[in-house]
Amino acid sequence: MFDQKKKSKDAARNGDQSSTSINLIGAGTVIEGQVKSTGDIRIDGTVAGTVHSKSKVVLGSTGLIDGDIFCQNADISGTIKGKSNVHEMLFLKSSGNIKGDIQTGKLVVEVGASFTGNCNMGPMVKDLSKQQESETPQAADRFKEKTA
Repeated sequence: MFDQKKKSKDAARNGDQSSTSINLIGAGTVIEGQVKSTGDIRIDGTVAGTVHSKSKVVLGSTGLIDGDIFCQNADISGTIKGKSNVHEMLFLKSSGNIKGDIQTGKLVVEVGASFTGNCNMGPMVKDLSKQQESETPQAADRFKEKTA
């Protein structure tokens, strides 16, 4: 029991706060630019720019993101004006509003939520044929079948 607390304090001193870090942007706060976080982040204010989180983004009902969002999971009760790239699950609550494209593993939409844009669900698949065409002929030779 005491050993667990000591480990989390040691991790915090060493800069490893990915599992314990919770960030808050309060109502009335306006941030212009890019926001990056390794932990969870809750936004009740306004972010005019890109939001990156390696964990969960919670957008409160008073929150506004005027830009793109990249995260592991998201709970959206406010407004997003931009692309949403959520690796695992995007939960769009009844007061939520997204104006932009969505790329996510799973999508949950409550009754009353609003979404305008395109949605792609499931794992991202790269088109290798387009990648081969855009490369130089020498690089494309790597993809050709080799026989003995």
